[in-house]
Amino acid sequence: MIDGPYFVLAVLGALFCGLAAGVFVGFSTFVMKGLAALPPARGIAAMQSINVAAVTPPFMAVFMGATGLCAVLAVVTFVLWPDEGTVELLLGSALYLVGSFGVTVAANIPRNDALSRLDPEDPASAEYWRSYVGEWTRWNHIRAGASAAASVSFLLALA
Repeated sequence: MIDGPYFVLAVLGALFCGLAAGVFVGFSTFVMKGLAALPPARGIAAMQSINVAAVTPPFMAVFMGATGLCAVLAVVTFVLWPDEGTVELLLGSALYLVGSFGVTVAANIPRNDALSRLDPEDPASAEYWRSYVGEWTRWNHIRAGASAAASVSFLLALA
């Protein structure tokens, strides 16, 4: 049974992964659609601004907090293996660490870095913008799904 500090870690893991999922779902369902509807120069400039604003304490506390919690939960779970709920906790940790943090590092950040180097007013930037929106959003769907699934997995471990 999950109890004590381990219980608190699992609850916080579910909460932080769920919060991250909410941010990613918001981007996938309306933010990126709204940006894509703008003229390319305005969409590029807006996303460049969003990418700078995202790396601030509130979002980073959620995103990196979930990453840290998942890493700690994975280690503690290996120590307590095969107690009740450990499979769900390991699954949730893996889903977030690979499907959210890993995808962010491998797919979304490189696209954001490339976008940051563009001049929004350069007509050549519009072509990259069209591919960026589709690719970035597809990878963001994966982050949203992985974060939500991690949260559900933690809740199942607690049930």
